[in-house]
Order: sequence, then structure tokens, then C-alpha cells
Amino acid sequence: MSARPAIPRGIWILGFVSLLMDVSSEMIHGLLPVYLTASLGASALVVGIIEGVAESTALIVKVFSGTLSDRRRNRQGIAAAGYGLGALAKPFFALATGPGMVLAARFVDRIGKGIRGAPRDALVADLAPSEIRGAAFGLRQTLDTVGSFAGPLIAIALMLAWNDDFRAVFWVAVIPAIASFLLIAFGVKEPPHAGPVRKAPMRMDRATFAALGPAFWGVTAAGAVLTLARFGEAFLVLRAADLKLDVAWAPAVLVAMNVVYSISAYPVGRLADRVPPRVLLYWGVACLVAADALLALAGNLAVAGMGVALWGLHMGLTQGVLAAMVAHAAPAELRGTAFGVFNLASGIAMLVAGALAGAIWTWIGPAATFWAGVAFALACGTITRLAVRREIP
Repeated sequence: MSARPAIPRGIWILGFVSLLMDVSSEMIHGLLPVYLTASLGASALVVGIIEGVAESTALIVKVFSGTLSDRRRNRQGIAAAGYGLGALAKPFFALATGPGMVLAARFVDRIGKGIRGAPRDALVADLAPSEIRGAAFGLRQTLDTVGSFAGPLIAIALMLAWNDDFRAVFWVAVIPAIASFLLIAFGVKEPPHAGPVRKAPMRMDRATFAALGPAFWGVTAAGAVLTLARFGEAFLVLRAADLKLDVAWAPAVLVAMNVVYSISAYPVGRLADRVPPRVLLYWGVACLVAADALLALAGNLAVAGMGVALWGLHMGLTQGVLAAMVAHAAPAELRGTAFGVFNLASGIAMLVAGALAGAIWTWIGPAATFWAGVAFALACGTITRLAVRREIP
């Protein structure tokens, strides 16, 4: 048997670009829920709305940047613009004096994420040979997630050293964001496109949707409902705070979740090149059900910690796998559009999920929020069985 090809250099660089930006983002996001509630006087409902608006904005913007990258065949340039906008937004977290300014900063930051996301994922698919595409997405996701736990660790150290000075930590977070932009702007090259290129339409019409194919739409339906079940990591932090975790250690919740996510993402990506991805999605749904149940029932931080770890494992089992399935299911000339549409559906779901989770938390309680997550996760498992086609490699 011939050896599988090596993962290309460009994918490694894209992974480190993601790592640096996630270090910056998670230094801020690991503290933001507590900062909003403890320092700025916001409620859990306000936190949920901010998170829902911010994350859904990122996912919705991806549909336009993905289509644009198909049209112009300049995925690297568009992704670099998104990373630049994200870096530009970071200082405003340190300057914020109220929830409104935090919302504005999160909004701009997530627009940057939305601009870069679909072109970057399409660029990974363009760079990776099809037989190692799962491993390529898994590697990028692993490096991205290393940043997701390195950022909170740095935030914890700085909070302890600087006597809970939120603003000083937010200023330090600006540095890796700038480094991330410089690395993608000058370190990644667009692969050549062999043969004639059929330009994708700039509008989302019926013909474009039909061209994406039923296999793609099955994956999109499963991904959207899974997003409803995964209503935002901010609520993991709030749950730990509800169980009396000290404010300086709040980012440790994201550290624990992302360590498990990082460790599992690449092996799962490699496994997705060998076994039916639907199986991995089932495992991921089962882990999310168990995580939500533990977090709903938790009476202490140890039980909550087990739930957080299982949450991270569900992320490792689903996120890279879904990306690889989108890449396999969509036509090559519409790959950027496909990632954009997939994330549009997930973005709408995230907007609903953030507001719904915040409302349930405020009016009923933390446990009810996580039981609602269990219900949506079970619905995702059902849709995966009915709508995700077996023939997706």
C-alpha cells in the first residue's frame, strides 16, 4: 500500500494563524462573562444575547465571504482581511465602559471571524489531497484549539499576577492577534487552480442551492441543530461561577474544555478518513448529552468539570468531521459558498440558541438550560440518522 501524502506546509501555517488568533480571543472570552456580570452589571440574559449576536454574526458573514472567495479565487487575501479586522477590534474590549461597547467590540471582532472562516476552510480543502482531508481539518482544528486553552491559561496567570485587572489582560491580548494577521498576510500562498474555473454566482439563488446537492443539505441540517444544542461556552463559565469558582480561575473552564478538544480533534480527523463520519457524529452527540446532563445535575465543581471535559470531547468528535463532510459533499467550484451556507444555517441557530439559553437561565435556572441542550442534542442525532447520507466518504 502506498503511503498517505504529508499534510502540506500551508495547512500547518493556517493552523498556527488560528492558534495565535485564538490565544488572543480566548484571553478575552474566558474572562468576558464574569467581567460583564461582575464588573459591568450585566445579567445572564444580556450575556446570552451578546454571545448569540456575536457568534451568529460570525457564522452568517461566512456565507458572503465564502461566495466571494469562489468568485475571485483569492481565499488567502479575503481570509487575511478577516484576521486583520479581528486584530483591529481587540483594543476596544480594554476600552469598554459598559455592555453596549462590549457588544460593539464583539460584533466587529466576529465580523472579522466571519470574513476569514469560510475562505480559510475552503483554502484548507484546496490545499489538502482528498485522501487526507479529514486529517488536514483535524490538524488545523487541533492547533486552533491549542490556542483556545493557551489563551485562558495566560489570562489566569495575568489575572493572578495583576490582582484581577481585566483591562490589562485585554491589552496583552492585542499582541497575538496582530501576529496572526501578519502570518497569514505574508506566510500563506494560494494554490494554483488547474483547468478552467467556473465562477460561482454572487447571489444565493435556487440554482446555486440546487447545485450544492442533497448530501450537503443533510450535513447542514445536522450541523444547525447541533449548534442549537451547543448554545455557547460562556454558559460553561457561568455554571462554574454559579458553583463558586473564583473569578481569577474562570478561564480554567475553557482551558479544561479546549485541552480535551485539542487532544481529540486530530485523531478524530484521521479516523474520519477511515470510518463513516456519521458514526463519529453519533459519538459526539452522545458525549454532548452526557455533558449537559452532568452540568444540569452538578452540585460541585468536580461534577461540573467532568461535564466540561465531555463537552470538549464532543467538540473534537464533531467540528472537524462536519467541516470535512461539507468539503466532500460540495462541488469544488462552490466550496467556499458551501462553507458559507453551512455557517449561515449554524449562525441563525446560534443566535436563537444564545438568546434562548440566556432566557431559560434567567427565568428558570441553570439546570433547565442544560436539559434543553440535551433535548436539542437528541434531535441532532435523529436528524443525522435521517438526513446525513451514508455515501459521504
